[in-house]
Amino acid sequence: MNDSVTAAGTTAEAATAQAEPAAEPEYDPAAPAPLNVDRTPTGNADVDARLERLADADHLATDGHVEVYEDVHEGLRDALTALDTRPGPPAPTRHPPAAPQ
Repeated sequence: MNDSVTAAGTTAEAATAQAEPAAEPEYDPAAPAPLNVDRTPTGNADVDARLERLADADHLATDGHVEVYEDVHEGLRDALTALDTRPGPPAPTRHPPAAPQ
């Protein structure tokens, strides 16, 4: 093979590559985009896990958000209900009324 042909072929390919601009991704306003909302840990593992689940909505189209939000809402409701069922301190007892003197 001739070096001049190889050099010419390479030059032609380089010129073609420079002539065509790099394809930029098209802007799609309906495409999923992360909201980048900070989630501050609460210290309750159940609640924190549900709040982290909200990040799943960042990668879904808006019609998929409902399923995530409903799941998180149900989980948070369950966590609150569990707080009500945990045994707490005993209820205060009433002191008998003072005897008349």
